[in-house]
Amino acid sequence: MTEADARDWLRANLDVPRETFARLDRFVALLSAESARQNLIAASTLPAIWSRHIVDSAQLLPLAGGSPATWLDLGSGAGFPGLVIATLSEAHVTLVDSRKKRVAFLAEAAAALGIASRVTLLCSRVETMPDGQYDAISARAFAPLDRLLPIAARFARPDTIWLLPKGKSAASELDAARGSWQGAFRIEPSVTDPEAAIIVATQVKPRGNR
Repeated sequence: MTEADARDWLRANLDVPRETFARLDRFVALLSAESARQNLIAASTLPAIWSRHIVDSAQLLPLAGGSPATWLDLGSGAGFPGLVIATLSEAHVTLVDSRKKRVAFLAEAAAALGIASRVTLLCSRVETMPDGQYDAISARAFAPLDRLLPIAARFARPDTIWLLPKGKSAASELDAARGSWQGAFRIEPSVTDPEAAIIVATQVKPRGNR
């Protein structure tokens, strides 16, 4: 997917208006500038930021099953996918990262994009976060599924939808988790990388729980 293809995908699949493209352009500029000061994303991906990061995040929205009102993004890092989700939807998104410099950048970016009122920032490890439940949970390059579910399941209701971008490891991670976890799991192909996939799940609970 080229950068032009990425913009076309956003128009065709999410009907992104001009003003939202302007916000995303602003975010890309902020991210590029900040990447010179801290390692937000791999430098090799900067020339392909729309395909590798913006659309890679945005593709979760059509999989979310409607319009989640509350969204939890674990290990938000540079804002993928959480800040992109907040820009492209009306969801209130909680962004979680344990690194103070990352959270400071996310706060600056949310303010610059005019979406700070719909973004909550937590500088915290997931294990020490306050309890709460969300309509959707995402985690991109955060932890393998069998490690993620035990620490994040307390943030989900039975109808919460999990949207977990993975690389080539999606099937093997799901196989490893099935021994301890049950739910309605499926694997969706990524639109940005033919070798990557997204684990989508609802009704997630430990095996043995009724």
